[in-house]
Amino acid sequence: MNWFLEAKFVFLFKILLMKFTFVILLFFLFPTSFYSQEGFQYYSKKDKIVIPFKLINNLIFIPLEVNGVDLTFLLDTGVEESILFSLEDKEELKFNNVEKIKLRGLGSSDFIEGLKSSGNRVVFKDAIIDQKHDIYIILDEEFNFSSSVGIPVNGIIGYQFFKNFRVEINYLKQKIFVYNPSKEIKSKKIKKFEEFTISFHNSKPFISSLFGFDSEKVDGRLLLDLGNSDAFWFFSNRIKDFKFSANAFDDFLGRGFNGAIYGKRTKLDSFTFDKFCFKSPYVAIPDSTSLQNIKWAENRIGSIGGEIFKRFSVILDFQSSKLYLKKNKNFNMPFEYNMSGIEINHAGLQWIQEEVKLNVLTKDKTSYDNLIKGSDSFKYKFVLKPVYIIAHIRKDSPADICGLKKGDIIVSINAHGTDRYSLQEVNALLKSEEGKKINFEVDRGNRRMKFTFYLKSIL
Repeated sequence: MNWFLEAKFVFLFKILLMKFTFVILLFFLFPTSFYSQEGFQYYSKKDKIVIPFKLINNLIFIPLEVNGVDLTFLLDTGVEESILFSLEDKEELKFNNVEKIKLRGLGSSDFIEGLKSSGNRVVFKDAIIDQKHDIYIILDEEFNFSSSVGIPVNGIIGYQFFKNFRVEINYLKQKIFVYNPSKEIKSKKIKKFEEFTISFHNSKPFISSLFGFDSEKVDGRLLLDLGNSDAFWFFSNRIKDFKFSANAFDDFLGRGFNGAIYGKRTKLDSFTFDKFCFKSPYVAIPDSTSLQNIKWAENRIGSIGGEIFKRFSVILDFQSSKLYLKKNKNFNMPFEYNMSGIEINHAGLQWIQEEVKLNVLTKDKTSYDNLIKGSDSFKYKFVLKPVYIIAHIRKDSPADICGLKKGDIIVSINAHGTDRYSLQEVNALLKSEEGKKINFEVDRGNRRMKFTFYLKSIL
């Protein structure tokens, strides 16, 4: 039994089922569409099944059903088993064959308690179904990265989704194509891609190469990690032939099973593998405390994350141990990082009272009005707005120097209410351009306060 799951989330961020009668019907209609006896099966005569996804902070979120309940999961090649958490609004979800376990992964703490449930029914698009799916359930209510991405996220799925199929990820269209395992992908399509051989350790995919760090060459293996939003993570204790720049800063990198992950961020002049060269990528280097629970794959030096994958169309063929990459229009996009020094979380929704003139008032499903006594020209409009809170702040960063603090609730950004921005748009603003002026109005306790800072690159 695999009780110890290595999972990397960089704000991070991550299930399925259907009606029994429908599955029985499909069994008789398409008896030859099974690819293997274990895991997900392909119940369709179509050449491929299309699964739309949301791309947030370079991470892929997909819809699925678990025991008949609709959920949203992070797609993450960095995990072997399916992991479930954040079920406060899913009381109807029932689990089968439950036992207590302990889980361990990235982060600074020791084990965390969890449950293993077997024999669950997980379904994608009514056509890709596992009738006996194992799910690992995290009980810690604080382990919830929905606030980090701004949408409800219930879990993570990885190797179990990929192992029986050829899966194409089209980042531009934000669609996943799962190909019928009984049919081949057209050769003229594959010829447009660069082919790589991948290897596996603990059911996680790795690419091996002589990688170019600036002008130096380093032989090693990198984990193909869709659940990591950064471009690259490198482990300095595993790379002996290259010294990272002293021009680095300490930063919060994300959250793993066992707590916060800290380390340094820096920049390379270039990074290359095979025919691909990435100019001036930002990279993260986790500290030794965060790495203490890793089961090291031989010659592993780090990970490739979503910031790189989004620059390609990607085909993963675990059955044939192949990776296929084709550049898309994002390939030459500049690499960016958060220059403000703050991490912002989505802390739910609240009703905000606004006074408006009657002649501009509109009614909709998310607002209602309360007539002001003694007034014929104004009403109160109550609008549902997102609550954004400062979750982390880097010491000596522009936001820190101007006086912002962890726990401040953001009321407006550049004189606009928070309802104007999604969390992804806020994060994009904080990466936008050096010297950009940012105005925040915040609630701190019972005080309303205003702050101004300018984005500043320190690399």
